Amino acid sequence: MKDKIVVALGGNALGKTPEEQLKLVKHTAKPIADLIEAGHEVVIAHGNGPQVGMINLAMEVSSKSDAGTPAMPFPECGAMSQGYIGYHLQNALREELLNRGIKKPVATIITQVIVDKNDKAFEKPTKPVGAFYTKEEAEVLKETRGYTMVEDAGRGYRRVVPSPIPVDVAEKEAVMDLVKNDHIVITVGGGGIPVVQEGNSLIGVPAVIDKDFASEKMAEILDADYLIILTAVEKVAINYGKENEKWLSDLSVEEAEKYMNEGHFAPGSMLPKVTAAVKFAKSKKGRKALITSLEKAKEGIEGKTGTLISQ
Repeated sequence: MKDKIVVALGGNALGKTPEEQLKLVKHTAKPIADLIEAGHEVVIAHGNGPQVGMINLAMEVSSKSDAGTPAMPFPECGAMSQGYIGYHLQNALREELLNRGIKKPVATIITQVIVDKNDKAFEKPTKPVGAFYTKEEAEVLKETRGYTMVEDAGRGYRRVVPSPIPVDVAEKEAVMDLVKNDHIVITVGGGGIPVVQEGNSLIGVPAVIDKDFASEKMAEILDADYLIILTAVEKVAINYGKENEKWLSDLSVEEAEKYMNEGHFAPGSMLPKVTAAVKFAKSKKGRKALITSLEKAKEGIEGKTGTLISQ
C-alpha cells in the first residue's frame, strides 16, 4: 500500500562540518530511498542544530575580528543552513535513486514557518545558540544588541532565543504542488525560518522552531498517512537507562500522554518527539506516527520495529 510519509531527520545525523555531512548524507539517503523504492510518497524534513550553530558562531567571530564582517541576523543563518543541508541531501538522494534506476526529481524548498508574535515563548527565550562569551562581553551584547544572555553549564554566557510553536508554512502550496507531481521535497529545514506575519509581509524573528513540531505541522498540511521521527534509538523507552527500562512498540495516544505526564521523556531529547507524534496521531483518525532509528525506517513502516503511536 502506498503511503504519504513525512520523514523528520535529526540535525545531528547530518554531521557537524560540511565535510562530515557530505559523507553522512550518502548513508542517510539509503533508508529514505528504500521507502521511495517501496512505492511510498516521501517528504523530508530535517533539523539544523549543529549546522545553524556553526554558521552563527562563524559570523559572530568574524564580526568581532578586524575584518569588519557585519553580524548576520539569526533568521538568515537559518536560511543558510537550509540551503547547504538541502544541497548535500538532495544530491545524495538523487544519486542513490538513480543508482537504483529511479528517476524522480529531488528539490529543496527554503521554507518560512509562520509563528504567532504573541506566542508566550517570546517572553522566555530558552534555546541556546551561537558562541560562548565572558560575563563582560555578554553584558555588552545585552546593552548594544538587546540579546538575552544566560550562563551555560559553567562554560560561559550564550545567547538564548525563543522556540515558538509553528502556526503555518508559508510555502505550503509550492510543497503540495511538487508532491502532487511526484517530486521528492526537502522542506521545513531546521524547523523552518521563523517569521511573523504583518499585513502582506513576513518578518524574520530570532527564534528556533523545534523541527519535530514543524515536521508535524507539514505532515498535517500534506494530509500524510505517517509522520516518521528519526532518532538515535530503535524504539522509545520508559525508565530509560534504569534496571526496569522498558522498550515500547505500539502505543495509543492515551498511553503516550500518560507516560509524558509521568515525566518519562527528557525535555531536550525524546519529549518533543513524542509530543509531536501524539499531536499528529490525534489530528485525524487513521494518521500514525512512528519513532525509530534511520536504519529501521522501512521496517518500522512494515510493522516490524519502532514505536508506533496511533488512536
